[in-house]
Amino acid sequence: MEYFEPAYIKTFEKGLLREKIKAAYQLLGSCNLCPRGCRVDRLSGETGICKTAKNALVSSYNPHFGEETPLVGTRGSGTIFFTHCNLMCLFCQNFDISHEGHGQEIADAELAALMLDLQQHGCHNINFVTPSHVVPQILSALEIAIPEGLSVPLVYNSGGYDLPSTLKLLEGVFDIYMPDFKFWEPQIAESACQAEDYPEIARQALREMHRQVGDLTVDENGIAQKGLLIRHLVLPGGLAGTRQIMRFIAREISTHSYVNLMSQYRPCGRAAEVKGLNAFLSPADFQTALQEAAEEGITRLDQPRRAFWFR
Repeated sequence: MEYFEPAYIKTFEKGLLREKIKAAYQLLGSCNLCPRGCRVDRLSGETGICKTAKNALVSSYNPHFGEETPLVGTRGSGTIFFTHCNLMCLFCQNFDISHEGHGQEIADAELAALMLDLQQHGCHNINFVTPSHVVPQILSALEIAIPEGLSVPLVYNSGGYDLPSTLKLLEGVFDIYMPDFKFWEPQIAESACQAEDYPEIARQALREMHRQVGDLTVDENGIAQKGLLIRHLVLPGGLAGTRQIMRFIAREISTHSYVNLMSQYRPCGRAAEVKGLNAFLSPADFQTALQEAAEEGITRLDQPRRAFWFR
């Protein structure tokens, strides 16, 4: 078996990680870390959309076996769920975490310890869930964890609402990016997330992520080592714009992109406030999405976990 060394090892050894940490924390003084551009002084305790100041908040961490097949393998993906979010979808299935703030504030050293604990439990990777608003804290924790032996790939598991300028700070740190591409139409993004610019930001983010890591590559056991995985939650009545998103991925990212079309939509949180999102996803809607992906040239799909919900 050929040994795979995560990119962050060399970045740390060259002293580049320290430079990235400094640059990332400078963004928190008048926070421009994500597209929201709240411009609050998080270093002094002020908070914006993400309700997070200087320290990250974590709601849970554990080996996770419900993630994409190349991440889970036989020993699970080591997920760290960050509290709060920069996108704030009204229908979020983790509404208690993203909107209600269930979680605990932790120092960077504690975050490093979580990574090492998940690695010790045999997880194939460390999977940072909703990391867009805590990039500086992740980088700082890595500087602590790497000398203690951290050596598994890192997964940047975001909603796709990421500035390319922030993502550039992560080049040479993350080998695996796993963004969502949620909506194609600005008006749907505005209604669901108050983020009319989401579609354009997501397109920019996916281009930058793919530039850094390319298509997904796996080892001889099918475990992800490096590359881009794209998630797309199919919405009722085609509200997500699945065909247009698949066309964009095929034409502007890669026809070899690894895509997870997700079927588990159900009206959670404040979904009833958006017309059409108060419905459950039907099997017919999901089959249409699969057909659209195939017609647009996307064939490298994660095995769908068909978790339909009915009233």
